[in-house]
Amino acid sequence: MTMLTDSTPEQSRIYWQCRRGMLELDLMLQPFVENHFTRLTQQQRDALATLLTYPDQQLLDYLLGYGVPHDKDVADVAEQIRNAAGT
Repeated sequence: MTMLTDSTPEQSRIYWQCRRGMLELDLMLQPFVENHFTRLTQQQRDALATLLTYPDQQLLDYLLGYGVPHDKDVADVAEQIRNAAGT
């Protein structure tokens, strides 16, 4: 993974929150933030921040499509990450 350059404090904070205890999550989350964060609306960024508060196993389940978050905005961001990762 590469370190973000020319990023906003918000993007840097989210990027470091993507560093998880599971390599699978790192491989999905960090590239998404690197490549798509600047195109997210503030509402989507807030949903991403909420998604990152979930425990690793629950987050992995959502990103692999084994469940759907109750919050629609969070579910939409999880789907975007899943699509970007090609899963």
